[in-house]
Parts: sequence; structure tokens; C-alpha cells
Amino acid sequence: MGLLSKIFGKKKVVDREGEPSMVYIENEDERMNWAIEKANLTLWYFEESLKDPQPYHNYFSIKVCIMDGEIGEHIWLIEPHFDDEGNLFGTIGNEPIDVKTVKLDQKIGIDRDFISDWMIIENGRLVGGYTLRAIREGIPDDQKQAFDQSVGMHIDEGFDYFKADFDTPEGAILSLENAYDEQNIEKAVACKDFYTEAKQMLSGMDSRVVDEDMIKQTAEVLELSFIKHTSEGEWPQFSHLKRAFTNREKVNENYWIITEVCWYPDGGKSIQRLGTSKTADGWKVVGLVDDTN
Repeated sequence: MGLLSKIFGKKKVVDREGEPSMVYIENEDERMNWAIEKANLTLWYFEESLKDPQPYHNYFSIKVCIMDGEIGEHIWLIEPHFDDEGNLFGTIGNEPIDVKTVKLDQKIGIDRDFISDWMIIENGRLVGGYTLRAIREGIPDDQKQAFDQSVGMHIDEGFDYFKADFDTPEGAILSLENAYDEQNIEKAVACKDFYTEAKQMLSGMDSRVVDEDMIKQTAEVLELSFIKHTSEGEWPQFSHLKRAFTNREKVNENYWIITEVCWYPDGGKSIQRLGTSKTADGWKVVGLVDDTN
């Protein structure tokens, strides 16, 4: 199958016979930086799948940054595997353009710190491939179909495999959804930031009226309301869903809006935007973002 790689430098397109066009994107491009970060945050899933491949795993590949002096090029490796120390080995899967230290079909070993992306084809569907998605997002809609054809597959939102913890906004959302699945109200409360939610609720009021005590009291009311509504209502269930986190909107350093796509077993999907906040105890979920206000 054809592959794309991103390297440092100005945006341009290079045509190659028998392969899709190579797309170059500026290193400071925010989408690409997020794609590389996302790939590393979810790398554990690639490693676990590589250790125990399943019949529905049709293809594995991993992208690394190869350095040649001050020149860096991101290149896909095929036939990847890790040793016991976590070092990566693989075969150069596309012809290098700028670096001269490696060549097509060469077997190499490289430190895992140079990993910039990974991909698995599961039943014909792309999982991972975050830099491909970032490139695709930046091209006009009328060219996306041609892009998909060039890489040999339709690229949708995919499935993401963040760890359910408080180290990332996405992990906090997954932790809350896991608590819903367990119907564990204590765990669900621990995933929420009612203080930030209270501040947002009171933000439209006169600042001379709103003080710290009012914020704390409002947060307590919100927490009690959440416990009552969740415990007495029908618990939402997420265990049967596949999920992707398609966008981070950084309102400020401590408050990010995360877009989550949920795929249902029947092929349907829903999209929701959730506010998350960085607290002393890690990232927490504030709640659904109402874009109508």
C-alpha cells in the first residue's frame, strides 16, 4: 500500500511513481504536533497489538524521525518489532527524500524516542495513522477522496486508545465513562471538576457579587445534583462503544475542550464536546459544552 510521510520544511508536494504524493508540512503546524503527541500517548496499544496480533490485524507500520546531521525526515518502517529494552527495529518502507543515512528496504534499529506515528489496519480500517489524518484534515474537502485513494483506504475518525487516567483530558473522559459503566458514583465524582463548572456558571454574574464562598457553595450544589441525577437515572453505558478524540481546543492552559466521537455497534455515531480542566489532582471533566449559548 502507498504511504505518506511528513518531514520538516516548507509545505510542498513531491510526486513519486507508484506512490501517492508526499506532503510536506511545516514543523510548527499545530495539527501535526498534536498528531505526533497523540501517537505517543496511544503507542501502548500498538505495542500490545504487535505482541499479540489478531486475525483482524492486517498491517502494522510505525513512523520514526531519521536524522542526517541537522536534517530530519519522518519515514515509515514496515515489519516493526521491539526488543526487551523497548528499542525499535524495522525496515525502511518508503524512499527517503532528504536524508542519506538510510535507504529503501534497509533494516534499522532506532530509539523509541524518535517515534512520531504508528498505524494498524484492522479489518481494512485505519487505526492510528495520526499524521496521515492531520495531513488529510488540512486539504480541501473535494480532494479528500483522492487522498484516500492514494493511501489505499477510506480514512474516518478511527478509534483511539488513550489510557483511562488523569494524565490527559482524554484519559479523564475515559475514566468518567468507565465509572458510568461500573455504575460507581464515587469514581464518577472523582472524575469531575465541579469547582470550575461553578465558576463558569457564575461567570455571567456581577464580579462584585461572586466570591470564593459562592463558588464553593455552587460547586457543592452541582456535585449533589450530579450524584442524584446519575444515581437515580439510567446510567449511560460506553463499554460497547468505540471512541475517537478528534480535536483539542485549548481555551487556556488549564481548560481544554475535547471533541469525542462515539461509534455504535450498528455503525452509527455521535459527537460531543466536553470541557476538561487541569487541577492539582490531574485532568478532570467539567461537562458537556453547550455551543448554543
